[in-house]
Amino acid sequence: MSIRITAKARRGMVALTIAAGLAVGAVGCGGGGDDDKPSPSASASKDSGSHPSAQEGQAETPLAELKGTDGLLLQVTSAVRDSGGFVTVSGNLKNDGAESVAVPPQTSGDETEVIKHGPSLGGATLVDSKGKKRYYVLRDTDGRPLTTTGLATLSAGQSLPVFMQFPAPPTDTAEVGLQVPTFSSGTIKISG
Repeated sequence: MSIRITAKARRGMVALTIAAGLAVGAVGCGGGGDDDKPSPSASASKDSGSHPSAQEGQAETPLAELKGTDGLLLQVTSAVRDSGGFVTVSGNLKNDGAESVAVPPQTSGDETEVIKHGPSLGGATLVDSKGKKRYYVLRDTDGRPLTTTGLATLSAGQSLPVFMQFPAPPTDTAEVGLQVPTFSSGTIKISG
C-alpha cells in the first residue's frame, strides 16, 4: 500500500512540476541561459523562443513598430528561422494610449476556421516581395492558429508578449513585410 501511494505521489509531483513549468512559460516569466540557441521544434519555438525575445526587446530597439488603432502598438523584437522550416515572430502588443482599448477582432483575420478559436493574431501575414509570396500564420490540425490567442482588452500602458509562427520563406530571403489587420505594415529581418 505504501509503495502505491509513493508512486502515486511521485506521479503527482512530476505532473505538478510540469504544470508549473508550463504556467511559468505561458506567463512569460521564464527564460534560461539558452538565449543564443535556436529552438529545436515548432512548439518549443512558440514557448521558449518568445521569452528571451520579449526580455531582449526591452533593452534593444525593436525590429519594427506597427501602429494600430486607439494607441495600440505592436513592437516586433525578433523573427527567427528554425531548422523545422518555420519563422517565429515575437514581440509585445502594447496599449500606448491613455485609456483601456479592446484588441480589434479584425486581427484574427476572416477565416472561419481561425475565428472560431477566439481572438488572436491569426490574420497576420509575412510578405516576401522578392519571391512574390505571402505566408499566412500556421494552423494546427484542429485549425487553431499558431499565434497568441485570447486577446481582449489592454489597460492603458499594459504590454502583452505575443508571437506568430509562419512557414519560412527561402533561406536567401532575409527581409519580409509583416502585415497585421488594423496595424500599419513593417519590414523585419529574419535571423537564423
